[in-house]
Amino acid sequence: MLSKSTEYAIRALAYIQLQNWKGHRPGVSEIALEIEAPVAYSAKIFQTLTKHKLLESMKGRGGGFFFDKNQSHLTIFDVINVMEGDGVFHKCGFGLKNCNSKNPCPFHNEYITVREGFYNLVKNETIQTLSKKIQNGEAVLNRLSKE
Repeated sequence: MLSKSTEYAIRALAYIQLQNWKGHRPGVSEIALEIEAPVAYSAKIFQTLTKHKLLESMKGRGGGFFFDKNQSHLTIFDVINVMEGDGVFHKCGFGLKNCNSKNPCPFHNEYITVREGFYNLVKNETIQTLSKKIQNGEAVLNRLSKE
């Protein structure tokens, strides 16, 4: 449902939040390793996130990625919207361009419910709520966390 870039962005932001709570600003290589993503690809994702003010970065000693106070309730919707636009919330589940109630695809009626549920989920969940679940041991960030 989401692009690989968006998946990496969400995982990266959760990791950054966890590290920020510990007083650490992680760099690109560290984050890429932790979220199991290619370093160069991750760097491009972080450029997009910082350009759209979802994330801050600082160069030099003590630098890395961090959130400022205005980013303390960053919704998953905000991340998806920046990474791929809101089309994911309107697209046909069957991949048809002209799917609508007058010309429904085989998934149309059922998929509307799934899409609306997903929309509500990402509007209510934040990077911080996801990170808190990881911090509390209720969830994992990568396959290396718990097995």
